[in-house]
Amino acid sequence: MSALEATQAALAAEHAAVYGYGVVGGRIGAERRAEAAAAHEAHRGRRDALRRAVRDLGGTPVAAAAAYELPFRVADPAGAVRLAAMLEDRVAGVYSDLVRASEGPRRREAAAALREAAVRAVRWRGSDVTFPGLAERV
Repeated sequence: MSALEATQAALAAEHAAVYGYGVVGGRIGAERRAEAAAAHEAHRGRRDALRRAVRDLGGTPVAAAAAYELPFRVADPAGAVRLAAMLEDRVAGVYSDLVRASEGPRRREAAAALREAAVRAVRWRGSDVTFPGLAERV
């Protein structure tokens, strides 16, 4: 996978995460609402940075879809927490590809994004995984 392809994939994942956190925010309990809002903002920031990175690599940034199919129905705070953890796992997986495809400062930035997603996943799930970003590929 080229750096441009991996960056486009990360951008697409961030678009989906921003959408997903809109759903999370609508269903999350009051005690975790600030955490969901912070994650939503973090993904928006990463999305915007990835748009710039795609342009810097000579590409046209992939657009967000009008809607995304959720992996399950989110009807309550427990479902919102489960979705948030899943979103972070998926984003971490895409960033692991970007780490492999990148060099220099872009690689460090991708590694930082992978780490941030893995930490948020642990917070949402309440437990960790051995290899963040690779767990869903086993």
